[in-house]
Amino acid sequence: MLRIALVGLLLTLPQEPAPVELHFLMWKPHQREAWTRALRDFENLHPRIRVRVEEGPHSSSELHAMLVTKLRARDPELDLFLIDVVWPAEFAAAGYLDPIDDLFSEEERKRFFPGPIEADTVDGRLVAAPFNVDAGLLYFRKDLVKAAPETWNQLAEQAAAITARHPDLFGYTGQFDRYEGLVCNLMELIRSNGGRMAPSLDERAEEAVAWARDRLIGPVAPRAVLNQRETESREIFLQGHAVFHRNWPETWKIANDPARSKVAGRVGLAPLPRFEGGRSVSTLGGWQLAIASHSPRRAEARALVRYLAGFDVQKRLTLETSHGPSLSAVMDDPDVLARFPHFAEMKRVFFAAEPRPRSPDYAELSDRLQQTLYAKLTGAEDGVAVLPALAPMAVLGLLVFYLSRGRRA
Repeated sequence: MLRIALVGLLLTLPQEPAPVELHFLMWKPHQREAWTRALRDFENLHPRIRVRVEEGPHSSSELHAMLVTKLRARDPELDLFLIDVVWPAEFAAAGYLDPIDDLFSEEERKRFFPGPIEADTVDGRLVAAPFNVDAGLLYFRKDLVKAAPETWNQLAEQAAAITARHPDLFGYTGQFDRYEGLVCNLMELIRSNGGRMAPSLDERAEEAVAWARDRLIGPVAPRAVLNQRETESREIFLQGHAVFHRNWPETWKIANDPARSKVAGRVGLAPLPRFEGGRSVSTLGGWQLAIASHSPRRAEARALVRYLAGFDVQKRLTLETSHGPSLSAVMDDPDVLARFPHFAEMKRVFFAAEPRPRSPDYAELSDRLQQTLYAKLTGAEDGVAVLPALAPMAVLGLLVFYLSRGRRA
Protein backbone atom coordinates (compact mmCIF):
# COMPACT_ATOMS: atom_id res chain seq x y z
CA MET A 1 0.00 0.00 0.00
CA LEU A 2 2.87 2.36 0.85
CA ARG A 3 4.46 1.72 -2.54
CA ILE A 4 1.18 2.43 -4.33
CA ALA A 5 0.75 5.63 -2.33
CA LEU A 6 4.27 6.79 -3.25
CA VAL A 7 3.65 6.10 -6.92
CA GLY A 8 0.42 8.05 -6.75
CA LEU A 9 2.19 10.94 -5.04
CA LEU A 10 4.89 11.02 -7.71
CA LEU A 11 2.28 11.09 -10.44
CA THR A 12 0.67 14.16 -8.90
CA LEU A 13 3.95 16.11 -8.75
CA PRO A 14 4.58 18.67 -11.54
CA GLN A 15 6.36 17.01 -14.44
CA GLU A 16 9.28 18.63 -16.27
CA PRO A 17 7.89 19.59 -19.70
CA ALA A 18 9.33 17.67 -22.64
CA PRO A 19 11.85 19.56 -24.80
CA VAL A 20 10.47 21.33 -27.85
CA GLU A 21 12.22 20.47 -31.12
CA LEU A 22 12.44 23.24 -33.70
CA HIS A 23 12.92 22.33 -37.35
CA PHE A 24 15.13 24.97 -39.03
CA LEU A 25 15.55 24.76 -42.82
CA MET A 26 18.51 26.67 -44.22
CA TRP A 27 20.85 26.65 -47.19
CA LYS A 28 23.94 24.49 -47.15
CA PRO A 29 26.47 26.52 -45.09
CA HIS A 30 30.12 26.85 -46.06
CA GLN A 31 31.15 26.95 -42.38
CA ARG A 32 28.95 24.31 -40.78
CA GLU A 33 30.99 24.24 -37.55
CA ALA A 34 30.30 27.92 -36.83
CA TRP A 35 26.56 27.34 -37.16
CA THR A 36 26.71 24.22 -34.99
CA ARG A 37 28.45 26.11 -32.17
CA ALA A 38 26.00 29.02 -32.36
CA LEU A 39 22.95 26.76 -32.24
CA ARG A 40 24.35 24.68 -29.37
CA ASP A 41 24.84 27.89 -27.39
CA PHE A 42 21.21 28.79 -28.09
CA GLU A 43 20.13 25.43 -26.69
CA ASN A 44 22.21 26.04 -23.56
CA LEU A 45 20.42 29.36 -23.09
CA HIS A 46 17.04 27.67 -23.70
CA PRO A 47 17.27 24.17 -22.14
CA ARG A 48 13.71 23.30 -23.21
CA ILE A 49 14.40 23.94 -26.90
CA ARG A 50 16.32 21.73 -29.29
CA VAL A 51 17.13 22.79 -32.85
CA ARG A 52 17.13 20.29 -35.71
CA VAL A 53 18.76 21.73 -38.81
CA GLU A 54 17.85 20.61 -42.30
CA GLU A 55 20.28 21.76 -44.97
CA GLY A 56 18.60 22.57 -48.24
CA PRO A 57 20.24 22.76 -51.66
CA HIS A 58 22.90 25.40 -52.31
CA SER A 59 20.96 26.72 -55.32
CA SER A 60 18.57 29.55 -54.41
CA SER A 61 15.98 28.45 -56.98
CA GLU A 62 16.06 24.84 -55.76
CA LEU A 63 15.71 25.97 -52.14
CA HIS A 64 12.75 28.13 -53.18
CA ALA A 65 11.04 25.15 -54.81
CA MET A 66 11.71 23.00 -51.75
CA LEU A 67 10.29 25.61 -49.37
CA VAL A 68 7.17 26.26 -51.43
CA THR A 69 6.44 22.52 -51.54
CA LYS A 70 6.73 22.23 -47.75
CA LEU A 71 4.74 25.38 -47.04
CA ARG A 72 1.91 24.52 -49.43
CA ALA A 73 1.61 21.15 -47.73
CA ARG A 74 1.76 22.81 -44.29
CA ASP A 75 4.59 20.49 -43.35
CA PRO A 76 3.96 19.87 -39.61
CA GLU A 77 7.67 19.72 -38.86
CA LEU A 78 8.72 22.99 -40.54
CA ASP A 79 9.03 25.88 -38.08
CA LEU A 80 11.46 28.47 -39.42
CA PHE A 81 13.70 28.93 -42.42
CA LEU A 82 15.99 31.27 -44.35
CA ILE A 83 14.57 33.07 -47.36
CA ASP A 84 16.18 35.13 -50.12
CA VAL A 85 15.66 38.89 -49.88
CA VAL A 86 13.36 38.82 -52.95
CA TRP A 87 10.91 36.28 -51.47
CA PRO A 88 9.13 38.07 -48.55
CA ALA A 89 6.41 39.67 -50.69
CA GLU A 90 5.64 36.37 -52.45
CA PHE A 91 5.61 34.27 -49.28
CA ALA A 92 3.59 36.85 -47.32
CA ALA A 93 0.96 37.10 -50.08
CA ALA A 94 0.59 33.31 -49.98
CA GLY A 95 0.06 33.40 -46.20
CA TYR A 96 3.18 31.38 -45.47
CA LEU A 97 4.83 33.80 -43.00
CA ASP A 98 4.04 34.60 -39.39
CA PRO A 99 4.39 38.41 -38.99
CA ILE A 100 6.95 39.47 -36.38
CA ASP A 101 5.99 43.13 -35.85
CA ASP A 102 6.15 42.69 -32.08
CA LEU A 103 9.54 40.97 -32.08
CA PHE A 104 11.58 44.13 -32.80
CA SER A 105 10.72 47.64 -31.63
CA GLU A 106 10.96 50.59 -34.01
CA GLU A 107 14.24 51.58 -32.34
CA GLU A 108 15.64 48.07 -32.80
CA ARG A 109 14.67 48.02 -36.47
CA LYS A 110 16.78 51.15 -37.03
CA ARG A 111 19.86 49.15 -36.02
CA PHE A 112 19.54 47.00 -39.13
CA PHE A 113 20.62 48.23 -42.54
CA PRO A 114 17.58 49.95 -44.10
CA GLY A 115 17.43 47.90 -47.32
CA PRO A 116 16.66 44.54 -45.67
CA ILE A 117 14.06 46.09 -43.37
CA GLU A 118 12.37 47.61 -46.42
CA ALA A 119 12.42 44.26 -48.23
CA ASP A 120 11.06 42.44 -45.16
CA THR A 121 8.16 44.84 -44.67
CA VAL A 122 5.06 43.89 -46.65
CA ASP A 123 1.85 45.94 -46.42
CA GLY A 124 3.27 47.72 -43.40
CA ARG A 125 4.09 44.53 -41.49
CA LEU A 126 7.48 43.03 -40.72
CA VAL A 127 7.28 39.46 -42.01
CA ALA A 128 10.95 38.41 -41.72
CA ALA A 129 14.11 39.46 -39.87
CA PRO A 130 17.32 40.48 -41.67
CA PHE A 131 20.10 37.96 -41.12
CA ASN A 132 22.95 38.77 -43.51
CA VAL A 133 23.55 41.28 -46.28
CA ASP A 134 25.05 41.16 -49.76
CA ALA A 135 25.44 44.10 -52.13
CA GLY A 136 27.15 44.81 -55.42
CA LEU A 137 30.71 46.18 -55.11
CA LEU A 138 33.35 47.55 -57.46
CA TYR A 139 36.70 45.74 -57.38
CA PHE A 140 39.67 47.25 -59.17
CA ARG A 141 43.39 46.87 -59.71
CA LYS A 142 44.84 49.38 -57.29
CA ASP A 143 48.27 48.95 -58.89
CA LEU A 144 46.75 50.39 -62.09
CA VAL A 145 44.00 52.72 -60.82
CA LYS A 146 45.04 55.81 -58.85
CA ALA A 147 41.55 56.59 -57.52
CA ALA A 148 38.33 54.64 -57.82
CA PRO A 149 35.92 56.21 -60.35
CA GLU A 150 32.91 58.02 -58.95
CA THR A 151 30.89 57.99 -62.19
CA TRP A 152 30.34 55.41 -64.91
CA ASN A 153 31.82 57.75 -67.48
CA GLN A 154 34.95 58.11 -65.36
CA LEU A 155 35.20 54.31 -65.20
CA ALA A 156 34.99 54.11 -68.99
CA GLU A 157 37.64 56.82 -69.39
CA GLN A 158 40.03 55.26 -66.87
CA ALA A 159 39.56 51.82 -68.41
CA ALA A 160 40.28 53.18 -71.89
CA ALA A 161 43.47 54.91 -70.73
CA ILE A 162 44.75 51.82 -68.91
CA THR A 163 43.91 49.30 -71.63
CA ALA A 164 45.62 51.58 -74.20
CA ARG A 165 48.84 51.03 -72.22
CA HIS A 166 48.01 47.39 -71.46
CA PRO A 167 46.20 45.99 -74.53
CA ASP A 168 46.14 42.51 -72.98
CA LEU A 169 43.61 43.73 -70.36
CA PHE A 170 39.84 44.13 -70.46
CA GLY A 171 38.45 47.29 -68.90
CA TYR A 172 35.52 45.76 -67.00
CA THR A 173 33.82 42.48 -66.21
CA GLY A 174 30.40 41.90 -64.69
CA GLN A 175 27.38 39.64 -64.95
CA PHE A 176 25.28 40.16 -68.08
CA ASP A 177 24.10 36.67 -68.97
CA ARG A 178 20.32 36.25 -69.11
CA TYR A 179 19.62 35.29 -65.47
CA GLU A 180 18.93 37.04 -62.15
CA GLY A 181 22.42 38.56 -62.09
CA LEU A 182 21.54 40.61 -65.18
CA VAL A 183 18.67 42.23 -63.28
CA CYS A 184 21.04 43.02 -60.39
CA ASN A 185 23.78 44.53 -62.58
CA LEU A 186 21.45 46.67 -64.68
CA MET A 187 19.37 47.77 -61.70
CA GLU A 188 22.56 49.33 -60.30
CA LEU A 189 23.11 51.26 -63.51
CA ILE A 190 19.45 52.24 -63.83
CA ARG A 191 18.96 53.36 -60.23
CA SER A 192 22.25 55.31 -60.26
CA ASN A 193 20.73 57.29 -63.15
CA GLY A 194 17.52 57.89 -61.21
CA GLY A 195 15.63 55.40 -63.36
CA ARG A 196 12.85 52.90 -62.62
CA MET A 197 12.72 49.24 -63.66
CA ALA A 198 9.19 48.23 -62.80
CA PRO A 199 6.43 48.01 -63.83
CA SER A 200 8.33 49.10 -66.93
CA LEU A 201 11.54 50.90 -67.80
CA ASP A 202 11.18 54.68 -67.72
CA GLU A 203 13.20 57.18 -69.78
CA ARG A 204 16.15 57.32 -67.38
CA ALA A 205 16.24 53.53 -67.23
CA GLU A 206 16.36 53.37 -71.02
CA GLU A 207 19.25 55.87 -70.98
CA ALA A 208 21.24 53.73 -68.54
CA VAL A 209 20.66 50.52 -70.51
CA ALA A 210 21.64 52.27 -73.74
CA TRP A 211 24.85 53.47 -72.07
CA ALA A 212 25.67 49.91 -71.01
CA ARG A 213 25.00 48.67 -74.54
CA ASP A 214 26.92 51.38 -76.38
CA ARG A 215 29.63 52.53 -73.96
CA LEU A 216 30.31 49.59 -71.63
CA ILE A 217 29.85 46.26 -73.41
CA GLY A 218 32.26 46.19 -76.30
CA PRO A 219 34.27 49.40 -75.80
CA VAL A 220 35.17 48.59 -72.15
CA ALA A 221 33.98 45.08 -71.30
CA PRO A 222 34.37 42.14 -73.69
CA ARG A 223 31.14 41.13 -75.40
CA ALA A 224 31.66 37.74 -73.78
CA VAL A 225 30.20 39.23 -70.58
CA LEU A 226 26.81 38.70 -72.23
CA ASN A 227 27.37 35.01 -71.47
CA GLN A 228 28.99 35.38 -68.05
CA ARG A 229 27.80 35.03 -64.48
CA GLU A 230 29.59 35.55 -61.14
CA THR A 231 32.19 32.78 -61.38
CA GLU A 232 33.25 33.27 -65.01
CA SER A 233 33.48 37.06 -64.84
CA ARG A 234 35.34 36.90 -61.52
CA GLU A 235 37.87 34.42 -62.88
CA ILE A 236 38.93 36.86 -65.60
CA PHE A 237 39.66 39.43 -62.88
CA LEU A 238 41.43 36.90 -60.63
CA GLN A 239 43.70 35.86 -63.48
CA GLY A 240 44.80 39.48 -63.91
CA HIS A 241 42.95 40.11 -67.18
CA ALA A 242 40.64 42.98 -66.12
CA VAL A 243 40.97 46.43 -64.58
CA PHE A 244 37.50 46.73 -62.98
CA HIS A 245 35.09 44.04 -61.81
CA ARG A 246 31.60 44.07 -60.28
CA ASN A 247 30.71 41.29 -57.84
CA TRP A 248 29.39 40.47 -54.35
CA PRO A 249 31.30 40.76 -51.02
CA GLU A 250 32.49 37.14 -51.06
CA THR A 251 34.83 38.06 -53.93
CA TRP A 252 37.08 40.09 -51.59
CA LYS A 253 38.35 37.02 -49.75
CA ILE A 254 38.81 35.04 -52.98
CA ALA A 255 40.57 37.88 -54.79
CA ASN A 256 43.09 38.26 -51.97
CA ASP A 257 43.86 34.54 -51.63
CA PRO A 258 47.24 33.90 -53.33
CA ALA A 259 46.26 30.28 -53.92
CA ARG A 260 43.29 31.37 -56.02
CA SER A 261 44.15 34.82 -57.34
CA LYS A 262 47.03 36.27 -59.35
CA VAL A 263 46.09 39.78 -58.19
CA ALA A 264 46.08 39.07 -54.44
CA GLY A 265 47.27 42.13 -52.53
CA ARG A 266 46.61 44.40 -55.51
CA VAL A 267 42.83 44.65 -55.22
CA GLY A 268 40.93 47.79 -54.28
CA LEU A 269 37.31 48.04 -53.17
CA ALA A 270 34.83 50.88 -53.73
CA PRO A 271 31.13 51.66 -54.11
CA LEU A 272 29.77 51.21 -57.61
CA PRO A 273 29.88 54.33 -59.82
CA ARG A 274 26.90 56.56 -60.54
CA PHE A 275 25.79 58.70 -63.43
CA GLU A 276 26.22 62.48 -63.25
CA GLY A 277 23.55 63.89 -60.95
CA GLY A 278 22.75 60.44 -59.53
CA ARG A 279 24.00 58.45 -56.57
CA SER A 280 25.79 55.16 -56.12
CA VAL A 281 23.35 52.27 -55.76
CA SER A 282 24.02 48.60 -55.08
CA THR A 283 21.51 45.82 -55.54
CA LEU A 284 20.62 44.30 -52.20
CA GLY A 285 21.19 40.60 -51.65
CA GLY A 286 21.17 38.49 -48.53
CA TRP A 287 19.04 36.19 -46.43
CA GLN A 288 16.21 36.66 -43.97
CA LEU A 289 14.87 34.65 -41.03
CA ALA A 290 11.20 33.70 -41.36
CA ILE A 291 8.69 31.69 -39.34
CA ALA A 292 6.06 29.39 -40.83
CA SER A 293 2.56 30.70 -40.13
CA HIS A 294 1.27 27.16 -39.56
CA SER A 295 3.93 26.16 -37.02
CA PRO A 296 2.62 25.21 -33.56
CA ARG A 297 6.04 26.18 -32.16
CA ARG A 298 6.05 29.83 -33.21
CA ALA A 299 6.94 31.12 -29.72
CA GLU A 300 10.10 29.00 -29.63
CA ALA A 301 10.89 29.91 -33.24
CA ARG A 302 10.69 33.58 -32.32
CA ALA A 303 13.26 33.04 -29.59
CA LEU A 304 15.66 31.58 -32.15
CA VAL A 305 15.04 34.41 -34.66
CA ARG A 306 15.68 36.97 -31.93
CA TYR A 307 18.90 35.17 -30.97
CA LEU A 308 20.29 34.86 -34.52
CA ALA A 309 19.48 38.51 -35.30
CA GLY A 310 21.14 39.75 -32.10
CA PHE A 311 24.43 41.65 -31.93
CA ASP A 312 26.49 38.98 -30.16
CA VAL A 313 25.61 36.19 -32.59
CA GLN A 314 25.85 38.49 -35.61
CA LYS A 315 29.37 39.52 -34.52
CA ARG A 316 30.41 35.95 -33.81
CA LEU A 317 29.17 34.56 -37.12
CA THR A 318 30.70 37.50 -38.98
CA LEU A 319 34.11 36.81 -37.42
CA GLU A 320 33.84 33.08 -38.09
CA THR A 321 32.28 33.12 -41.56
CA SER A 322 33.16 36.63 -42.89
CA HIS A 323 29.56 37.18 -44.07
CA GLY A 324 28.06 40.66 -44.13
CA PRO A 325 25.99 41.20 -40.95
CA SER A 326 22.53 42.75 -41.02
CA LEU A 327 23.25 44.97 -38.00
CA SER A 328 25.27 48.03 -38.99
CA ALA A 329 26.96 48.31 -35.56
CA VAL A 330 28.70 44.96 -36.09
CA MET A 331 30.70 46.53 -38.92
CA ASP A 332 31.94 49.22 -36.49
CA ASP A 333 33.09 46.72 -33.88
CA PRO A 334 36.87 46.95 -33.26
CA ASP A 335 37.35 43.18 -33.37
CA VAL A 336 35.49 42.93 -36.68
CA LEU A 337 37.36 45.86 -38.25
CA ALA A 338 40.70 44.49 -37.08
CA ARG A 339 40.02 41.29 -38.98
CA PHE A 340 38.11 42.79 -41.91
CA PRO A 341 39.32 46.39 -42.42
CA HIS A 342 37.54 46.51 -45.79
CA PHE A 343 34.22 46.45 -43.89
CA ALA A 344 34.62 50.20 -43.34
CA GLU A 345 34.11 50.69 -47.10
CA MET A 346 31.49 47.95 -47.35
CA LYS A 347 29.35 49.59 -44.68
CA ARG A 348 28.81 52.61 -46.94
CA VAL A 349 27.73 50.28 -49.72
CA PHE A 350 25.33 48.35 -47.49
CA PHE A 351 23.61 51.58 -46.48
CA ALA A 352 23.13 52.43 -50.17
CA ALA A 353 21.87 48.95 -51.11
CA GLU A 354 18.34 48.86 -52.52
CA PRO A 355 16.03 45.85 -52.75
CA ARG A 356 14.86 44.69 -56.14
CA PRO A 357 11.24 45.52 -57.08
CA ARG A 358 8.92 43.86 -54.58
CA SER A 359 6.24 41.67 -56.08
CA PRO A 360 4.21 38.61 -55.03
CA ASP A 361 5.13 37.27 -58.48
CA TYR A 362 8.80 38.24 -58.43
CA ALA A 363 9.94 35.17 -60.38
CA GLU A 364 7.64 36.13 -63.26
CA LEU A 365 8.67 39.81 -63.03
CA SER A 366 12.36 38.88 -63.03
CA ASP A 367 11.97 36.61 -66.03
CA ARG A 368 10.23 39.40 -67.95
CA LEU A 369 12.96 41.88 -66.99
CA GLN A 370 15.67 39.43 -68.02
CA GLN A 371 14.10 39.03 -71.47
CA THR A 372 13.63 42.78 -71.94
CA LEU A 373 17.05 43.83 -70.67
CA TYR A 374 18.96 41.13 -72.53
CA ALA A 375 17.21 41.96 -75.79
CA LYS A 376 18.07 45.65 -75.36
CA LEU A 377 21.73 44.88 -74.63
CA THR A 378 22.14 42.53 -77.57
CA GLY A 379 19.89 44.25 -80.09
CA ALA A 380 17.88 41.05 -80.60
CA GLU A 381 14.29 40.77 -79.41
CA ASP A 382 14.69 37.16 -78.31
CA GLY A 383 18.40 37.35 -77.48
CA VAL A 384 19.21 34.49 -79.88
CA ALA A 385 20.78 36.26 -82.84
CA VAL A 386 23.93 37.23 -80.95
CA LEU A 387 24.72 33.78 -79.55
CA PRO A 388 26.72 32.42 -82.52
CA ALA A 389 28.97 35.48 -82.44
CA LEU A 390 29.44 35.21 -78.70
CA ALA A 391 30.07 31.48 -78.58
CA PRO A 392 33.83 31.56 -79.36
CA MET A 393 34.45 34.21 -76.69
CA ALA A 394 32.34 32.34 -74.16
CA VAL A 395 34.28 29.13 -74.83
CA LEU A 396 37.56 31.04 -74.46
CA GLY A 397 36.41 32.42 -71.11
CA LEU A 398 35.49 28.97 -69.86
CA LEU A 399 38.85 27.58 -71.01
CA VAL A 400 40.66 30.27 -69.02
CA PHE A 401 38.54 29.41 -66.00
CA TYR A 402 39.10 25.66 -66.09
CA LEU A 403 42.80 25.88 -67.00
CA SER A 404 43.36 28.18 -64.04
CA ARG A 405 41.60 25.69 -61.78
CA GLY A 406 43.85 22.96 -63.11
CA ARG A 407 46.98 24.96 -62.32
CA ARG A 408 45.82 25.43 -58.74
CA ALA A 409 44.93 21.77 -58.23
